[in-house]
Amino acid sequence: MIKLKGLIEQYGRWQPLEEYVLRIETYLESDFSQSAENAKALLESIGKEICSQKQVELSATASVNSVLKNAFAALGYTKTDLVTQVSSALATIGQQMGNLRNEIGATAHGRTLEEIEQRNDRIDELTKEFLIETTAIVACFLIRNFENENPRLVAESPEDKVDYLDCEDFNLFWDELYGEFQMGLYSYTASEILFNVDDSAYLTEYKAFLTDEEE
Repeated sequence: MIKLKGLIEQYGRWQPLEEYVLRIETYLESDFSQSAENAKALLESIGKEICSQKQVELSATASVNSVLKNAFAALGYTKTDLVTQVSSALATIGQQMGNLRNEIGATAHGRTLEEIEQRNDRIDELTKEFLIETTAIVACFLIRNFENENPRLVAESPEDKVDYLDCEDFNLFWDELYGEFQMGLYSYTASEILFNVDDSAYLTEYKAFLTDEEE
């Protein structure tokens, strides 16, 4: 999930997905049914967000598989595109995640004490790794494609633009928190990186900083 977490950090709009990632990683060993459920929810959330931004209507009862197929179509992939065929097949895993959760979940349909203790043993470590890594691959593919084509879907108003040099107090605060990053012969402060990589996230953090200062 390292690449996925990196993308979420890079593109601020996807930050709420961190909650799903945290749950997936937390329950991998103790209760994989929870990891499976959150993996399914992660893919579904990404698909629904893309469809929403692209103004693609979804049925209220659409399955996660259907949501993802619509998301790929919204990104411009036709049914004949190889990437769509492969990704649709992988996306089926999202649907199976829900079925898997029902099969091994501690509360699904009730369990005997022995079944509750043994439910995680029904899936070997290799299968767990495959399911989670596949989820991360599909999620990264969708996010990257969406961001490459839609860096900003809503036009920014003048109030939503700031000059880096005018935010000295915030820049110092941010740099004290995260420091400076060295890349070979080059060195950049955390505030510079945030401003130039994701100006929307920079603006959000800057506004939060101003609010805290006022309080």
